[in-house]
Amino acid sequence: MLMDVMDIQKILPHRYPFLLVDRVTDIEPKESIVAYKNVSISEPVFQGHFPGHPIYPGVMILEGMAQAGGILAFKSMDGVSEEEIANKVVYFMSIDKAKFRAPVKPGDRLEYKISVIKNKGAIWMLKGEAYVDGKLTSEAELKAMIVDK
Repeated sequence: MLMDVMDIQKILPHRYPFLLVDRVTDIEPKESIVAYKNVSISEPVFQGHFPGHPIYPGVMILEGMAQAGGILAFKSMDGVSEEEIANKVVYFMSIDKAKFRAPVKPGDRLEYKISVIKNKGAIWMLKGEAYVDGKLTSEAELKAMIVDK
């Protein structure tokens, strides 16, 4: 299931400059999602991280993983309307085993691969990986909960 940024904005409450998923290229409800973000030098974060040596912050990569995971969680909810989804939000509960293996730079296409470790009700345990050109740059285990706004 392909989703563009307009479809994504129907699910996630995030907006520029904090919407960190540009497109979903594959989704298997209750199993996995593949999404990406195009990292551009024009992003505000590069004004300070770091002048003359732009590196996309690891915390932003983790947030992008979480946003992709949120899309997966919402798309995995059976029989829930767009209106009901609009009244819910995903909250981080924990980030574990985070590792950063290579820097992400302007011009990179950051691909998020998120898979479900476990789901019980509103709680989701996810394995997140981020790649650039097929090379693993970051990984983490994320726990999140879907709650009413």
